[in-house]
Amino acid sequence: MIKNILLVGAGGALGSIARYLITCLFTHLAICGELAILLVNIIGSFIIGLLIPASSNTLYLLMAVGFCGGFTTFSTFSAQAFQMIQSGQRLSAIVYTLASVLISIAFVFLGIYLSEKYIK
Repeated sequence: MIKNILLVGAGGALGSIARYLITCLFTHLAICGELAILLVNIIGSFIIGLLIPASSNTLYLLMAVGFCGGFTTFSTFSAQAFQMIQSGQRLSAIVYTLASVLISIAFVFLGIYLSEKYIK
């Protein structure tokens, strides 16, 4: 049990750091923050898709539960969509929400497909 907790914690720390670095990069390049979170959530969805069929419990705990749990961020996505609505950018909020959800789900499927086809 302690090993599992440490795996999830280490993965979560690495995922959080990776997300922070990507948002810093996007800020440095003057790219809007919503795109950084969209990219993070898409990448995280793809990683989870790769891991679902192909991983051991240890790898799944480290990478899917830990890393992707710390890396992806539904709360930030939700706050950004809410801020868009509050600032009168309703169409942008709808597009951002739909793109985030639909593309992320598609990348889970893509990850599963590629994992089953090339990794197993």
